[in-house]
Amino acid sequence: MDLPLLSEKKPQLVVMGIYALVLVHFLYSNINTIMKRKNNFFSPLVVSIWHHFLILSATAEVNLKTDEAALLALKSYLTSDTYNILTSNWTSTTSVCQWIGVTCGSRHQRVTALDISNMGLIGTIPPHLGNLSFLVSLDISSNRFHGILPQDLSNLHRLEFINVTSNKFTGDIPSWFSLLPELQHLHLAFNSFTGIIPPAIFNASKLESLVLGVNQLQGEIPNEIGNLQGLTWLSLGSNQLTGLVPLSLFNISSLRRLVLTNNSLSGNLPVDICSNLPELMVLALSNNEFDGQIPLDIDKCSNLQILSLSFNRFTGVIPRKIGNLTMISSLYLGRNDLEGEIPEEIGYLRNLEILDVQNCSLSGPLPFSISNITSLRLLNLYGNKLSGSLPPDMCLNMPDLRAFDLGNNQFSGTIPKEFGNCTSLSDLFLRENNLIGELPMEIGNLFNLGRLDLHYNFLTGPIPSTIFNMSNIRGISFLGNFFTGSLPADIGLGLPNLEELYLGYNNLTGSIPNSLSNASNIFRLGIGYNNFSGPFPRSFGNLKRLEYLNVNDNHFTREPSSPELTFFDSLTNCRHLRQLWIGYNPLDGNLPASVGNLSSSLDYVYAAYSEIRGSMPREIGYLSGLSFLFLQGNYLSGFIPSSIGNLENLQALNLYGNKMISGPIPEELCNLKNLGFLSLGNNEICCSIPACLGNIKSLRYVYLDSNKLIFSIPPSLWNLNDLLHLDVSSNFLESSLPPEIGNLKVATLLNVSKNQISGIIPSTIGAMQNMAELSFAENRLEGPIPESLGNMVALESLDLSHNKLSGGIPKSLVGLSHLNYLNVSYNRLSGEIPTGGPFANFSYDSFLSNEGLCGDARLQTPACRSNSPHRKRKKNVLLIVLISLMAASIIMLSVTLTIFLVIRCRKRKTIIATHQADSSPATLHGRVSYHDLQQATNGFSTSNLLGSGSYGSVYKATFGSTILAVKVFNLQTEGAFKSFDTECEVLRNVRHRNLAKVINSCSNVDFKALVLEYMPNGNLDDWLHSESCSLDIMQRVDIMIDVGSALDYLHHDYFVPVVHCDLKPSNVLLDEDMVAHVSDFGLAKLLGVGESIAQTKTLATIGYIAPEFGLEGLVSTRCDIYSYGIMLMEMFTRKKPTDEQFAENSSLRGWIRQSWPHAMDKIIDPELMIPEEKNKTGKMQCLSSIMELALRCTTDMPEERMNIKHVLAQLKTLRTMLENVVMH
Repeated sequence: MDLPLLSEKKPQLVVMGIYALVLVHFLYSNINTIMKRKNNFFSPLVVSIWHHFLILSATAEVNLKTDEAALLALKSYLTSDTYNILTSNWTSTTSVCQWIGVTCGSRHQRVTALDISNMGLIGTIPPHLGNLSFLVSLDISSNRFHGILPQDLSNLHRLEFINVTSNKFTGDIPSWFSLLPELQHLHLAFNSFTGIIPPAIFNASKLESLVLGVNQLQGEIPNEIGNLQGLTWLSLGSNQLTGLVPLSLFNISSLRRLVLTNNSLSGNLPVDICSNLPELMVLALSNNEFDGQIPLDIDKCSNLQILSLSFNRFTGVIPRKIGNLTMISSLYLGRNDLEGEIPEEIGYLRNLEILDVQNCSLSGPLPFSISNITSLRLLNLYGNKLSGSLPPDMCLNMPDLRAFDLGNNQFSGTIPKEFGNCTSLSDLFLRENNLIGELPMEIGNLFNLGRLDLHYNFLTGPIPSTIFNMSNIRGISFLGNFFTGSLPADIGLGLPNLEELYLGYNNLTGSIPNSLSNASNIFRLGIGYNNFSGPFPRSFGNLKRLEYLNVNDNHFTREPSSPELTFFDSLTNCRHLRQLWIGYNPLDGNLPASVGNLSSSLDYVYAAYSEIRGSMPREIGYLSGLSFLFLQGNYLSGFIPSSIGNLENLQALNLYGNKMISGPIPEELCNLKNLGFLSLGNNEICCSIPACLGNIKSLRYVYLDSNKLIFSIPPSLWNLNDLLHLDVSSNFLESSLPPEIGNLKVATLLNVSKNQISGIIPSTIGAMQNMAELSFAENRLEGPIPESLGNMVALESLDLSHNKLSGGIPKSLVGLSHLNYLNVSYNRLSGEIPTGGPFANFSYDSFLSNEGLCGDARLQTPACRSNSPHRKRKKNVLLIVLISLMAASIIMLSVTLTIFLVIRCRKRKTIIATHQADSSPATLHGRVSYHDLQQATNGFSTSNLLGSGSYGSVYKATFGSTILAVKVFNLQTEGAFKSFDTECEVLRNVRHRNLAKVINSCSNVDFKALVLEYMPNGNLDDWLHSESCSLDIMQRVDIMIDVGSALDYLHHDYFVPVVHCDLKPSNVLLDEDMVAHVSDFGLAKLLGVGESIAQTKTLATIGYIAPEFGLEGLVSTRCDIYSYGIMLMEMFTRKKPTDEQFAENSSLRGWIRQSWPHAMDKIIDPELMIPEEKNKTGKMQCLSSIMELALRCTTDMPEERMNIKHVLAQLKTLRTMLENVVMH
């Protein structure tokens, strides 16, 4: 219905008000006359008074009707009254003043307060509310009102309190709030207001609280905020505000609560902030971009109770005066760049309940005084560099301590048994430290404990049985320790609330007790990488909430009573199962049809190398949620079921190396529009490659090698523009290579070797500029090797052997600086073998059986023929003429140059004299020119070439008596410009002894180079794989510690995390003291705030690249950890990950995992072991621990890999142990 607005009745009400005042004045003036005639009740005067009273009563009734009409309008604007409150109560049969949520004034009987908060109301606010002219307080919070606040509310001039918090209002914050002269409290938080904070709002000078948090406000905080000199509470948190905080805000001396969290505000805090804000009780600035130091006089905010500065960029130390804030209860300083020690004065904070200083760079021991804070409930110091032992008396004075997190530090020693007295603890996190010894059984006394995390330490011995009697425990993680023994038979009987249990990467043995299924709330269970044995536990099927199950790398088998893997029957009861890891177990059985009854939520199945036999059941196609299916390295046979095409979410399918899968590739695979990884190699698959595979535009990796495929490679495959790897080698494929092969511009591997491909190599192949490994070997190709191969600037391996190629070897290949393997043997090539560039490193076996080739004697080819006498005479005549002309030119040039130099020398001294006089690198601190670098490297002579990196070549350079290295970027290489910029960005600011140091740079449009420190001992790869490796065991450990220290700095101590992305031995340089320096940052990524980024092109080195980087292009610091783990393996086995023994169904990691820990002598470099050595057993134990460390660094799941800090700490500990072994 249409209701009248206040503006329509204003004249009438004004007249009524004036009339009432006149009447009152009249009665007062005639009181004596009235009293004299009191006996005559019906006198004209009394009648007149009664008449006027009736008029006034009628007027009040009309005003209350106006209020009623306004409220009924609000009711009519509702679209939902969830609890039926207003619908049933706000009716005209009862007085407005008796309605729920309505308060009327006793004097005027008008509505003065409206509180309908938290009533589940949905709708908009009508303009009619502006008629509640006596309204003082309006509270409609915690509902679902939407739309905008109508301007008619600006008529409510008596309004003092407005609360519309927790609704869905949109639009700009109304500026008409400034028209409310009595407004003291304005709360608009938890809505969707947008735009800027209107400066006009600060004209409401009586405001005491302004709460605008959790909206979508942008822009800067207006300077006019300083007008609110009576403001006590300001909350602008969780918006999108930017810029500096106006100084006027810090001059509001009445301010008690200041909340600016979760914005992008920046700048320093005023040093006198507390002098101007003496009443401040809450200062919350977390999750912004503030920098500078924490004000040293912070103690002048003596009333401070909450100080939250976390997730900013504050630097320096924690001020000692912070100990004077005796009223403080919560202190949040984490995620800043703070350093130094925790001050002892922290112990003076006797009212402190929460101390959170996580993820800084604090060092030193835990101050003893911290145990004096008897009120402490939460202590979080995770992710620092704190060291020393754990305080045994911590809980004596902290009876209320609930959460204790010292994870990811450098604490050592044992876990004190006195921790068992911390009976109030609900969370105990000591993960990623250097703790040793056995876990005290007294920890089982913590009956209130909810989470216990000790992963990645050096704890040994059996797990105390008392741990499994903590009835309130919800999460246990002992991942990555050295626990031994078996699990107690009654493990599940005392854990009714357990939800997560991680025991992986230990040395636990025995079977899994059936009682574990009594812990029925478990939803994540990880027991992989142990030595558990026996039949796969069917009791897992009783864990109805199970989402994640990892039993990888144990010794589980099938039930002996059936050839099928019947445990899948029981797992069908786990209807929430999302990830199943059962790989590397000797299951030795067939997949049952019941596998199709597994959870529809199942997303990831890893069952590789588990001796699974038989055919793949067609029911596997029922797993509609499956994204990743890994069954490689088993003994599967039969056809690939066509039903697999029903797995529309599948992203990766790996059936490699089963050897007995046969039949054609089902065309139904082409339905998998999200498929990115397809590996069917090393099987018995026949027939043609389906052309429709070329329609799967998401494909990145395709491996169909070592099968019985026939006919041609479908042309559609050459149109997969994002394909990175294609391997169809060792089949029976025919036809020729089409020009469209050049479409694979981002591909890094193409292998079509051992087929029957004929025709020529198309010249368009040169467009594949990211190609690293190319093999056309053992085919029927003919014609010349195209010159365009020289454009494949990233090429590392080229195999054209066993074909019918003719003509010469293109000289353009000399420019392929990354080429380290070349094989053109068994062709019909002729002419001179090129010299220089990578050809200087190739041996005779690269050119075998090419009768027409000639060249250097070391290549065991005939010397190239000299010219005939007749030609020689003609050549000599021509030579004499040329020499004469050149001599005349030189004379003229010399005269001209002499004149030029005389003039030039008058203006400045010669540069050459300066270089000769100064032998210090300081001479290069000015700009260095191309001419300087050319002179220092003898014209970039090949004799000065030290090696090649991802995007350029490194030359030895002599500046006076100082030797440096110059890295010249090959700007023809795609990405070289970005590589130069990246190296400059990373290396110009780093300061670490184990990182290559940039001295200077030279950059223009056509030339870019970096001047680096010279490393006289070359790179680690040359040392490690030379014919007589002279690196002893201690040198190898020291080098890996150096490399780990560099990664630690890049990942944790640089201002943003840096991922190297191409860590390998050839990128580790050794100085004169054999100290390692990590170099070549051409592929490095700066992560910024986030933890990972997506990389379209994967250019890192094969063998060292992390699976998620290769498969999905995901870059994080865990990628470097994987590469580091591979380097650890290579360092102590002297086996490259690309060694030919790992060419097919194996890998360096798999080879080591099979031999660890019982057959270490089969994998360790024999040079490290002396047969008659006394302490051979002790040395082998240390090496076994190093290999275990390497295995933990190279897990398929990035989150399971170790943190580099923890890796480094363990490696240093092992070095000490190894040193003792070697010395004794």
